[in-house]
Amino acid sequence: MKIQINTDAHISGKEALAEHMSGIIEDALEHVSEHITRVEVHLSDENGTKSGHQDKRCMLEARIEGRSPLAVTEQAATLEQSVQGAAGKLARLLESRIGRGHERRAGSPRSRARPSPPPNAA
Repeated sequence: MKIQINTDAHISGKEALAEHMSGIIEDALEHVSEHITRVEVHLSDENGTKSGHQDKRCMLEARIEGRSPLAVTEQAATLEQSVQGAAGKLARLLESRIGRGHERRAGSPRSRARPSPPPNAA
């Protein structure tokens, strides 16, 4: 799983920040990482140089093999909190999507074709 981090002009310390945030994301997605080819991270400070409540934004977009990308967003008071929140959301979303796809491939009752309802006899 490759993690690509993008920041806006208001966020500094890109190399150290990227390493720290990558670790948070890797930990959160560890159990589903075999299905992910890339995670794009977009970090921004919504208020620029002014401080504000919940002004740090993290958008994560996961590229999953054979499926459409999935994206989540989290806003928080700090970048770390926004990344942790977004990573948690993405992990739950991926578990849901990958789990359902796995059930269908495994032949669970949910994956079997359901017969069409009989036509209305009016």
